[in-house]
Amino acid sequence: MAFDDCFRLSAHVVITDAAGAVLLLKATYGSLDWGLPGGALEPGETIHECIARECREELGCDVAVAYLSGVYYHRAYNSQAFIFRCSLPDHAALRLSDEHSAFRYFALDELGRVQRRRVDDCLSFQGVVASVCF
Repeated sequence: MAFDDCFRLSAHVVITDAAGAVLLLKATYGSLDWGLPGGALEPGETIHECIARECREELGCDVAVAYLSGVYYHRAYNSQAFIFRCSLPDHAALRLSDEHSAFRYFALDELGRVQRRRVDDCLSFQGVVASVCF
């Protein structure tokens, strides 16, 4: 990779409810897909700063970061996604931004292949950060 080449970086969170279902948000842009909360890093921003900003924007609250569980490269998008295990404050009332139309907790078997791998790695974290290419 040359010095002036660039690629995308994003950071996302895995949040579960008491039953172990995973929080996903429905986008109001692009393909209108369901995805983990989070988004692209801004210039000069750390991955932790990105998580804090994106969760405040998308969920209307701060989250508690437990650990970074994986970094996932997607060839199709030339992007790296950092995945963190996080939790919501007790009795959090989610307030979505205009970037999302709904939120829902999904069972693991409802997730697509890429999301399922990210979430499985996160929930079974044993202290070694996963590094996977899709």
